[in-house]
Amino acid sequence: MKAIVLNKPGQFENITKPKLASPAAGEVLLKIKHVSICGTDLHAYNGKQPFFNYPRILGHEIAAEVVEVGSGVENIQPGDSCTVEPYRNLAIDQAVKKGKTNCGSKLTVLGVHEDGAMQEYITYFASNVHVTNELPAEQVSLVEPFAIGAHAVERAELSHSDTVLVIGAGPIGLGIIALARLEGVKIVLLDVNKNRLDFAKQKFPEIKTLLLSDTVIEDLQKIFGGDLPTVIFDATGNKTSMQNSFNYVAAGGTIVFVGLFVGEVVFDDPNFHRKEITLKASRSARARDFVKVISLLKAGLIDTSGYITHRIPFDDLTKEFEKLYLPEENVIKAIINF
Repeated sequence: MKAIVLNKPGQFENITKPKLASPAAGEVLLKIKHVSICGTDLHAYNGKQPFFNYPRILGHEIAAEVVEVGSGVENIQPGDSCTVEPYRNLAIDQAVKKGKTNCGSKLTVLGVHEDGAMQEYITYFASNVHVTNELPAEQVSLVEPFAIGAHAVERAELSHSDTVLVIGAGPIGLGIIALARLEGVKIVLLDVNKNRLDFAKQKFPEIKTLLLSDTVIEDLQKIFGGDLPTVIFDATGNKTSMQNSFNYVAAGGTIVFVGLFVGEVVFDDPNFHRKEITLKASRSARARDFVKVISLLKAGLIDTSGYITHRIPFDDLTKEFEKLYLPEENVIKAIINF
């Protein structure tokens, strides 16, 4: 069985692994069709992913086919197309008991804390598998980042009167827009990359876009009739951007940090109190977010056309991966084809 392992930052290796045994009770054997490359994979390759150890097989945004099911598995059959919810809890602690399954103290993430899907086959827990029959396999590989967007929007508790600023026009930011627009709110997207802003405007003609400048506050006030956004989603994982969001948000507003970086976010406490800002984190997604996104995709309410800009054959990944860092590549989303 072919696999690609990241031995250390910047060093992939093609390896051969033994064939996997039949799945145990409650598990399924999956044949990987596509793996979508995300910021986690890029950060791990660059040596900047928190909670990460080497060597590791990456990959957690998955489109797969069920090959075999273990005993006790119901509602999943060989031949089903599927994706996986790539987070599982090794302990039922306080957060998990409260339904916050994405916040467990012993949460493991596929491709981060345990080997992921950059290999031909994996076994995984059936309870984390979501059947996606009727959806194209490439589209299925995008379910997880859209689920992250769905969870972030849920965290924000949007109302129709809210005005929204999304910072970061990468796949997560685009996923947030795709879900937030369904709530009928006015949205502005801010980024440093004009090509990504142009793509977003093409996908979502109703939104406004801003290229980062020294006049962001004034520009936002012009768009929102003299006001500032009541909800900000920061999907950059960039310290400066995250700290600036405290200046951009309206008094009484909410900031949701979706991106993650290794370090400390510092903000001015008097400003934080004066504006009575609500600050929230949004971590990964839960099962209901996957269910929601799959349902919206089937209903045609999320359009993924054009998202996948780069398709890389599995055998070419080790020599093609570094190109994904280049600005001139204009990557929105890259997937690995098996």
